[in-house]
Amino acid sequence: MSESVKATIDSDSTGNVPGAPVTRVIKRHTLATRLWHWTNLVCLIVLLMSGLQIFNAHPALYWGEQSDFANPFIAIHARTAEDGERMGVVRIAGQAFDTTGVLGLSDDNGQLRERAFPRWATLPGDKWLTMGRNWHFLAAWIFVPLVVAYLLYILLVPQRRRALFPTWVQLKNIPRTLLDHARLRFHHEADYNGIQKLTYLLVLFGLLPVMILSGLTMAPSVNAAWPWLTELFGGRQSARTFHFLCATALIGFFVVHIALVLVSGVFNNLRSMVSGRYRIQVEAHDGSEPRHD
Repeated sequence: MSESVKATIDSDSTGNVPGAPVTRVIKRHTLATRLWHWTNLVCLIVLLMSGLQIFNAHPALYWGEQSDFANPFIAIHARTAEDGERMGVVRIAGQAFDTTGVLGLSDDNGQLRERAFPRWATLPGDKWLTMGRNWHFLAAWIFVPLVVAYLLYILLVPQRRRALFPTWVQLKNIPRTLLDHARLRFHHEADYNGIQKLTYLLVLFGLLPVMILSGLTMAPSVNAAWPWLTELFGGRQSARTFHFLCATALIGFFVVHIALVLVSGVFNNLRSMVSGRYRIQVEAHDGSEPRHD
């Protein structure tokens, strides 16, 4: 997340012809933001891998309060094909897909074994449900307070809200931004664009809260204290399905996020999250500071 951009100029290059592009390095991220970002990254990796380990103990998802073993919404397993060979299968809403070697049946120390998610994707790698839960809860106790604190920070601090919520101009420019991204044209500006801001808001105020709340419904103590939370999701099994789908959507966000970081300038983007310094391009309209539209 960028802070409301303090146009603190650390360096200046290129010509001084009026209207010509000028590059400047600004302070884009504070130390607190950078620490928040990298801590959450580690937590999310642990949560994902340990969550897959937990899922492997019962690799099927359902809607409602009870498990309907005959008709799961999503199931990952292995079966014997017509030719007698074992194959991995992912079943989604009644449709089966062959995923041999990746999901359902994957390599485990040189042998194909029935396993929803492969050994390399789970924490720990062996089938150890108790330790998977321990890793999951440890990371959650760090991750959840950090997310809640950041959401409160956004809501309570006007400066932070202005930095994260898109302006009307940025919203109107979304079609042009989409077209530029499709052409791999990226504008290095002090502020995030409208697409970035809307995506971050969706993740922060939509995806993460649903994932956290649905995860809480699987704790017996939470069920006893807040039974309404389970009812909100339509039952414990529905909450488990929502939890899994949100985690999958979050993986999709990471893939797109990392891809854009790579194609839009990996060094500049990484530097902004390591040192806080980010190089932007501005018009040399007055020869001093970047112009914010």
